[in-house]
Amino acid sequence: QKFQNGVITVGEFFTLLQVHVPIQKPRHSHLPANCAVSAPPTPEDLIYSQYVYRPKLRIYEEDCRALSQMIDELKLYANVQDQLLVNVNRSLWEVMRTCSDEELKSFGAELNKMKSYFTKESKILAHNEKVTLYSKLLQSAQEQHGKLQSRIEKLDELLKEAESCLVALETEQVRAFFAALFSHSFFPFLLELESLKAQEEELQRVGVLHLMWLVYLCRELSDLETQNEQMLAEMNQLKEKEKSCQELLERYNFTEWDITEWSEQQAVFNFLYDSIELTVVFGPPIDGDAFGEDPSRKIVSLNFESLLDEEKAPPSSCLVQRLIFQFIESQGCWQEKCPTLYYLPQVLHDVSLVVSRCKILGEEIEFLERWGGKFHLLKTDISDTKVKLLFSASTAFAKFELTLSLSANYPSASLPFTVQNQIGNIGEEEISAVLSNVPVGYHYLRRIVSLIHQNLLQDPR
Repeated sequence: QKFQNGVITVGEFFTLLQVHVPIQKPRHSHLPANCAVSAPPTPEDLIYSQYVYRPKLRIYEEDCRALSQMIDELKLYANVQDQLLVNVNRSLWEVMRTCSDEELKSFGAELNKMKSYFTKESKILAHNEKVTLYSKLLQSAQEQHGKLQSRIEKLDELLKEAESCLVALETEQVRAFFAALFSHSFFPFLLELESLKAQEEELQRVGVLHLMWLVYLCRELSDLETQNEQMLAEMNQLKEKEKSCQELLERYNFTEWDITEWSEQQAVFNFLYDSIELTVVFGPPIDGDAFGEDPSRKIVSLNFESLLDEEKAPPSSCLVQRLIFQFIESQGCWQEKCPTLYYLPQVLHDVSLVVSRCKILGEEIEFLERWGGKFHLLKTDISDTKVKLLFSASTAFAKFELTLSLSANYPSASLPFTVQNQIGNIGEEEISAVLSNVPVGYHYLRRIVSLIHQNLLQDPR
């Protein structure tokens, strides 16, 4: 009704077409107050800061400024979802309000294809930006390596100059000794010799200290050069590893959670388009844990809460919610399964697997509701955790209702079923023979419907 009256927003229009455009909330990292360093920096710390940390920090700050500018620009487009469709694109609204339900569904399917394409494009852009960032870091490391190499060469020159000074000093002392020996005043010579010896000892002491300091700096620079080469090699390895991990993530993406809050007291995670909320309450912080992420930190409680409005949500979404919470309740006390932060990633992974499978089940049911006519599926009905499929085919002179009982472990196990025959001779025996040929796995429900249509509803019986 809002769509016909022209008071529907862009976001509501997407929801009407079953096009979900989730916008992640920004997550900022805050430096804790107790992480300040009180000890004075050592010479090694200063060299690291000058040649390693500060150049990297400058590059990361430039990248953060560019990302912040990009986010500010994208916020303008994100706010468009809250505006009226009539104000944003009146011509589109005028055309779409005259379309039939089938045309709207077809338009929504095309929008979903476009959304999938742009999602992949955004991942490619993000990967390219990471490549650019790592290239800048590599270039900076190479420049700092060159500066360190130049400093080592200067120190080598200083060492050679100090050695030449010592040789010249020894030569001068020998010359002064023989000059005084053959002079007529031998006692002044002795006084001068004592003075020269004292000066020699002082110069040697200063020269030895200088040499010791130069040797120490040379060793430190040599160690830094070795570490720099190791860092360059590690960066290349990390780039290769990041590339392979990115490919694996794109192929097997089972992460179904988004973090919306992480504080000293608790963390909040959302699943399935923000329809399920997990609140993790932490115990007291551990001494020395600056960021509150010590794996041994205790977890006081884990609470799952449904945020789905079941009165407005479609039946398939309600079924998915019931199956997910069936799994959650079957696990018993979650606090016993996850007593510390060490076990939290495994809990998120286990729940994500169930959410992923149930979400695919919901998409299968929506597909059958929309395109079930192609398989002689007259009606799809949902009751609690059961799906009722009413088949009817005049060519096969058959009409029957198949009821499948679903559970949270779908699609890894065969589904219990019952058959209510209304017209024809198709019963449990015929359905059982068909289902025995359908292996469990991805799109299990769709393959069941397709094989029933292929084996039982095409040829006359």
